Amino acid sequence: MKNEWVRALYPKINDVLYIQLDTGDETEAKIIYKSRISDMNDDSIFMEVPLQEGTGRLKKLYVGDELSAYFLTEGGVKNYFNSYVLSHHEDVIRLVRIKLPEPEHITKVQRRSFLRVQADLELSVTTKEGARFLARTDDVGGGGISFHLRHDQTITEGEVLSCWILIPYKNGSVEHVPFEGEVVRIKQLPTSRSIVMLKFNQILDMERQKLIRYCFERQFDFRNR
Repeated sequence: MKNEWVRALYPKINDVLYIQLDTGDETEAKIIYKSRISDMNDDSIFMEVPLQEGTGRLKKLYVGDELSAYFLTEGGVKNYFNSYVLSHHEDVIRLVRIKLPEPEHITKVQRRSFLRVQADLELSVTTKEGARFLARTDDVGGGGISFHLRHDQTITEGEVLSCWILIPYKNGSVEHVPFEGEVVRIKQLPTSRSIVMLKFNQILDMERQKLIRYCFERQFDFRNR
């Protein structure tokens, strides 16, 4: 593990994590799950499969799922961080491996629930019927995106779209990220536009990492304004 000073900032083995997930569903995002930390290394936390508070139901997690977590330290202080699922690990029991946050990303205040950030990016959309159009995103994250839809463009909830998005980084480079996503909700705005909320159905892990990298860059910018 890391040096003693840095290690003191992290949760410990056997600590309980309280978790919320970003699934694109607002009701689901409010549910709190509990998991116990089984092991840690320099870049990962290995935790038990989470249980829903109140029901005890197991929650299946998928690689790339985004989560907001907190653990308690002395005096009941909540320490928050954002992470995402890296893989699953078979030990004596089944474990979920999530990304260990950088120490500066652990905070006493829950600044944002998930890794999603506001972003006005160019998005190309192709429907299953072959209709194509360009749109602008409202927010982006490792689990999905939201984008603006004009009144003359038709999309329905549950529809699956093929898309690509242009991701600019602080160093000046630009990445082209393709994915397939499912429409989970359409929110009507007072104007003639709507917001389409999309969760990823198919996206390569290397492409998801590009989005997550962009989100962390944006979060860092927001905190330093």
